[in-house]
Amino acid sequence: MIKPLRLGTRASPLALAQAHQVAAALCRAHGWNEDAIAIVSMRASGDLIQDRALAEVGGKALWTKELDRALFDGAIDFAVHSMKDVETFRPAEIMIAAMLPRADVRDRLIGADSIDAIRRGGRLGTSSPRRGAQIRHLRPDLEVVLFRGNVATRLRKLSEGEADATLLAAAGLNRLGQGDTGVAIPVETMLPAPAQGAIGIETLSTRDDVRSLIAAIDDLATSSCVHAERALLAGLLADCRSPVAALAQRESDGIRLRAEILRPDGSEIVEGEKFLQADARGEAASLAQDLLARASPSLKALFGG
Repeated sequence: MIKPLRLGTRASPLALAQAHQVAAALCRAHGWNEDAIAIVSMRASGDLIQDRALAEVGGKALWTKELDRALFDGAIDFAVHSMKDVETFRPAEIMIAAMLPRADVRDRLIGADSIDAIRRGGRLGTSSPRRGAQIRHLRPDLEVVLFRGNVATRLRKLSEGEADATLLAAAGLNRLGQGDTGVAIPVETMLPAPAQGAIGIETLSTRDDVRSLIAAIDDLATSSCVHAERALLAGLLADCRSPVAALAQRESDGIRLRAEILRPDGSEIVEGEKFLQADARGEAASLAQDLLARASPSLKALFGG
């Protein structure tokens, strides 16, 4: 193995914090010095386009395609991603080799003490179809306005009065040292995005040497739960335009998966739950089919149904 190993990441502050977290975990696991890993940062298309929703300009692939190309070109050995930003269907040549222990899965509300406390007829800023649909379901009087950009950009937009409140992932705020910003929303109120709070590491399927090293930092509980959530997404044929929430949690003898799909205006929500045992991914896909079977034609149409 030639060192330093090259770890690819987006260049945003949050992505770099996550890359350093992965590098530190690998160095601890293998007893390496910190110079054993070189962090290679690059601007993703999703970071450059700030004025439109992802669904209008290419979807979640805008977060991964530059890093995918670097893997294929041999410019990096592995890449780090926020798993909730990784598209459901990945190139066969790339594999998710490990995930770090999952962080706080909740959303945090900034700008108000609770969802009920946002002023009547106020504005909530988000670019997430899931958050937008959930907020419209909980507070039909609110206007949802587009908020794109990194954490600092969205907080600046909020402070400048572009919205009364916004929602950000607790995990990202924690990784940036801003974990006390806003108030945490219970998952019983707002179920999170599939894979929220999880950091994943990808490499080429043919790089057995790299895969064996990365495997040392894989958190099995996180991987099994996130793969179940991603299997639900695959069963739904969901993409970045599909308002879907899901959370899988380990229990003593299996995984409990909760999920919901919503119409963008929040007027319809279909919820479900399933206990997964041996074939977690297959059983997760069956929950997807159950949700679709109970959805109206207009909601079902958002999920490839």
